[in-house]
Amino acid sequence: MVDRTVAVLAGGLSHERDVSLRSGRRLSVALRAEGLVVEEWDTDAGLLERLRTQRPDAAIVALHGGEGENGAVQTILEMLDVPYVGTSSRGCRRAWDKPTAKALVADAGFTTPDWVVLPHSTFRELGAQAVLDSMVDTLGLPMILKPDQGGSALGAQVVKDVAEMPGAMVGCFAYGDTVLAEKFVSGVEVAVTVIEGEEGPEALPAVEIVPESGVYDYTARYTAGLTDFFTPARIPDDAAKAVGELAVAVHRQLGLRDISRTDAVITEDGTVHFLAVNPSPGLTETSIVPVAIEAAGSTLGSVFADLVGRAISRKS
Repeated sequence: MVDRTVAVLAGGLSHERDVSLRSGRRLSVALRAEGLVVEEWDTDAGLLERLRTQRPDAAIVALHGGEGENGAVQTILEMLDVPYVGTSSRGCRRAWDKPTAKALVADAGFTTPDWVVLPHSTFRELGAQAVLDSMVDTLGLPMILKPDQGGSALGAQVVKDVAEMPGAMVGCFAYGDTVLAEKFVSGVEVAVTVIEGEEGPEALPAVEIVPESGVYDYTARYTAGLTDFFTPARIPDDAAKAVGELAVAVHRQLGLRDISRTDAVITEDGTVHFLAVNPSPGLTETSIVPVAIEAAGSTLGSVFADLVGRAISRKS
């Protein structure tokens, strides 16, 4: 892999631009340490021309939110036949839409919190209060409201009282036109990274997430010191095995590739509840994936250098 040129695509115009740039910078440093020639490219109007005239040996999509996770950039790379690390455009679309991902995982026999999905127009046309009351009757409280698409917990809020519902809805709709209302499940929050190797997808040790505020929101995710991580997670062995199996099954069920991160909650009775999956997980100094890779005895650079090799070999 020495002297291979890799374009790390980061930035973009989503709400998660700053996080993506941080991920891209950290990944670039790690890959250079492995001997690769790395260029950091923003995904702007010049991207297509740059891919054509400065074609890299491979690209890595380090974008978060929007075009980087909904399959758009992946489609561009596929049209130009540029090898890239990460999930295909079709797989990205399945994972990007949270209700679709939940439905596919539930259909595969796994547990996920009950949910309803409603567009903004429903509240306007049928009466906001009546719809909110029906949501509470159906799911109970507490519940969590989140945009049906997007990441980094942007727009997500746990609602414990009916009076909090209108404000939480406004915050949610600031990031999308459709709300995913989900029954809030209390327990140990974990994330499991899946990496593909010669033997197929493999789950790394589960990372337990303990935010200082009690809620793993945007601030807790990207502010150093506000969240503690425990690897391996402080859960029974059978729960650790079950959540690892869930993560691998989700990776396969949604048709993901190379790397993914599955988020779950383990309740007191040991039940593992699927929450969401990210096909382009963060790689910042406060992100979960680098923690899991280190716990597995590897490094960020070596893992992604191997994935670059896999991406190139898929085109050879």
